[in-house]
Amino acid sequence: MPFIIDPIYGHVEITGIEQLIISTPEMARLRRVQQLGLADLAFPGANHTRFEHSIGTLFIADRIAKALALSESEIAKIRLAALLHDIGHCAFSHVVESVLRRNPEYQPVIEGRKFLRHEMFTRYIISGSFHTKPGIAEHFENAGSFFKEIALMATGESISKPCLGQIISNDIDADRIDFLVRDSYHTGVSLGLVDVDQIVSSLALRNDRIVLGGAESYDVDMALTAAESMLIARAHHYSAIIHNPRTQAARVMLLYALEKALHEYGRSGKDVKKMVTEFFTRYNDGDLLNFIEVNGDAKSRKLISNIREGRICSAVSRFTNKNLNPMTRMALSTIARNGVAKKMFETELAKRFAKKSGASVLVDLDVAGGIPKSTRVKIDDEEGFFYDESALANGLVRAISRQISLCVFSGTDSAPGLSQASHDLLLDIEHLSPELLRFIRNENYLPIEGLLLLFYSAHRLFSSEAEGRISMPRLRNIAKIYYLVRELGKIERLHNLFDYTFHENYGFPYSDKLFEDIQLLVAMGMVDEDLRYFEKNGRWKQRYEYVLTSDGLEYAGMIAASYQNELKIIEDYISLNKHSIPRDIVSIASRRYKKEIKAGMPQNRHVVHRSTGWF
Repeated sequence: MPFIIDPIYGHVEITGIEQLIISTPEMARLRRVQQLGLADLAFPGANHTRFEHSIGTLFIADRIAKALALSESEIAKIRLAALLHDIGHCAFSHVVESVLRRNPEYQPVIEGRKFLRHEMFTRYIISGSFHTKPGIAEHFENAGSFFKEIALMATGESISKPCLGQIISNDIDADRIDFLVRDSYHTGVSLGLVDVDQIVSSLALRNDRIVLGGAESYDVDMALTAAESMLIARAHHYSAIIHNPRTQAARVMLLYALEKALHEYGRSGKDVKKMVTEFFTRYNDGDLLNFIEVNGDAKSRKLISNIREGRICSAVSRFTNKNLNPMTRMALSTIARNGVAKKMFETELAKRFAKKSGASVLVDLDVAGGIPKSTRVKIDDEEGFFYDESALANGLVRAISRQISLCVFSGTDSAPGLSQASHDLLLDIEHLSPELLRFIRNENYLPIEGLLLLFYSAHRLFSSEAEGRISMPRLRNIAKIYYLVRELGKIERLHNLFDYTFHENYGFPYSDKLFEDIQLLVAMGMVDEDLRYFEKNGRWKQRYEYVLTSDGLEYAGMIAASYQNELKIIEDYISLNKHSIPRDIVSIASRRYKKEIKAGMPQNRHVVHRSTGWF
């Protein structure tokens, strides 16, 4: 076999068909698309490419597939899917996807569907291009059907075995393993170590799904330890690289320049959506910079010139979860996940800051993602979730969910009003955030707010206050929360508010998105998560119980006015089914729980909250 020499894995063998695919223009483009976008402006060694990462993902996927004892034909498919998994990635990593989330009118429509993520372009390219290429199609009896299956596997799905897609795209997969190892190698950031050998040897098949486990108790412990180390590396990847102020500044400079260039391109009567498709299918990093320089205005061209020459804006103000109160964190987290509202927030905050300081600024709000949601652990003959078996993993899930970075960048640090504007910025953030949340609610339902209203309704129904103490319900079965949300979503008036997709692969209703939203509520300080241990079949296990925090109570009380009809339906349902909701009642001094006590608060039904300017 021919081989490629990789700086991390050494000799990576390549089959004949893989060599043919590597030689296509689609793969060649990835040689000029950097893996970490503009991170090399902060970490000079971070100039590795999507092509290099694709070869590494092939290598790791091959190792996993062989460790799972899959058939030769399945291994061959997995290798191709791994090689092609980033074929639809846009130039400069995720910056174009950010533009599309902020500007829905730019989203290309292909075969009747709006395209806004690189995974959609990956499927489109794999299933639509390779089966017709001379020299490639001849290797397969039905090339069209074959590459459609490869397209699904490359984006985490499979029409045969679930494990075939999991190897490429899952919580613990070849893609994540390689980019964590490779990004650490090239940036020099080694805050979390990934033991590839231990992780690969800890994976096993159960009902055609990949699980963590081992034959002996110690093997299981090492499997959990290896997975924990990978999660630590994931958390540090965001803190050290993605949210590095210099990396973030370069990214927002490019985003604003591209956004303005696309606006000017559209004003000239040209097809913006068609051009965006080119970014994902033909353009490399240099092409994208050239597009901005040709089509952008003077400010856009200046930003690109500064990027090329390494003159990156400085962070004059930076906010994280450590200096934002829980309600502001919750609001910003919600805004950051809505592209249009995020753009409005950043633009308005920049205007207010510039007006006060006299300096031109750029604002960027970013949150972490990619928390583990579906990793399963096999112990003896039982299965459980990774984060249920590992308290460290559960804490890391919250740590990743909590990561938020709001930065104001300026090309100057000498404007006379800069210091005062920075000092006043927190007040602007706290006043602007609720306005944007109202905008989002007017356009779309927010399921995470529906989930918070569920906790709020349980609190209002089951809590009471007497003699200076408040007694509150602590919901002690997360599976019951999944069930409640699914049943509430079946009610026609609540269908959009509880818009979660469930499956029963684990023997009960489960939703990846719902788990993620629960973790967000915990991370943002709206809900408190308590760890409890219990014995079952000779083993001590852990479970998590949930109670509304004082900030969560206040925040929910404020948003309740926007959901009066929905809240009534939720409360009626909980009241009707209260005997089937497992809960404990915890008691705490009122002065410790609430920020401010108001006299005359009726028991049970109406919890009075502090009067503020929110919502």
